[in-house]
Amino acid sequence: MQTLYISEQNCYVCLQKETLLVKQGDTVYVEVQLPLLEQILIFGRSQVTTQVIRACLWRDIPIAYLSRMGYCYGRILPISRGYRQLSRYQQQLSPVDRLITARAIVKGKLKNSRILLRRQRKKRESEVIERVLESLDYLAEQAAQADTWERLMGFEGAGAAQYFSAFSECLANPDFVFSGRSRRPPGNPVNAMLSFGYQVLWNHLLALIEIQGIDPYYACLHQAHDGHAALASDLIEEFRAPLVDSLVMWLINRRIVSAESDFEFKDGGCYLNDSGRKKFLRAFVQRMTEEIQTNDGKQPKWDLLTQQVRAFKQFVYNPSHHYQPYRID
Repeated sequence: MQTLYISEQNCYVCLQKETLLVKQGDTVYVEVQLPLLEQILIFGRSQVTTQVIRACLWRDIPIAYLSRMGYCYGRILPISRGYRQLSRYQQQLSPVDRLITARAIVKGKLKNSRILLRRQRKKRESEVIERVLESLDYLAEQAAQADTWERLMGFEGAGAAQYFSAFSECLANPDFVFSGRSRRPPGNPVNAMLSFGYQVLWNHLLALIEIQGIDPYYACLHQAHDGHAALASDLIEEFRAPLVDSLVMWLINRRIVSAESDFEFKDGGCYLNDSGRKKFLRAFVQRMTEEIQTNDGKQPKWDLLTQQVRAFKQFVYNPSHHYQPYRID
């Protein structure tokens, strides 16, 4: 199964038998077999025909509309999608079970962040990275023992601050300067890529959560508010470092993205432009199709997302089987 990304502006998607055509005028950019699709992500100003929408609703394929900067405006879902059965189980999770799961998520996030930095330390010596590695190890263990949600979020915030204080040490391209994480809006090209990558990954997880019939608004770590699908925000934490942060480092250090030509500054922030988004999405899809060795044999990285959503689903049905976040080696 695959995701169709439409990042080129002023395109339209039409249906020809069982094939979706992405066109701009008379030019056909992409042809995708409808049975192979898992979801469609549309960035910016492009159109979808009614026939495509009906076919996707019939086949249970969600369509997400995002801004060119990666903000999700909304999604088209079939009316049969619902969360009543699993939602009842999610609402019945005890505060203890939710805290245990939240602690595991934060610990998994901090451990994965630490491993990514440790790998970078092997390539370049850095006292900053060395110090942060020790700090992340301590904070991860403290998070695993936190007795309240407030204390847990304190350890998570401290860990994220420590991690990003060493992020610039991993960047070997002097054109990209990073002094800290800024989100709303992203303040520089590095933050622009991080924010865009997290948004793309978040949407993938949300689609998988919905496919599994889980209520995305009942979570353990994050609180749902103003239409925020908090469970997607929970499950993205363990994947930030291994899937997005490592990709951003690779794109910068291999000089695949250009600080001058792949970004635009507007509305007080920095964002990927059309060419930058294309480069990022191409690299993201390529990386997610790479196969890795797991306990179940070789599998593409896409399957890791499905695996973790299913693991959370099993936890909802049987809380005694605690949720175990994905951990990189």
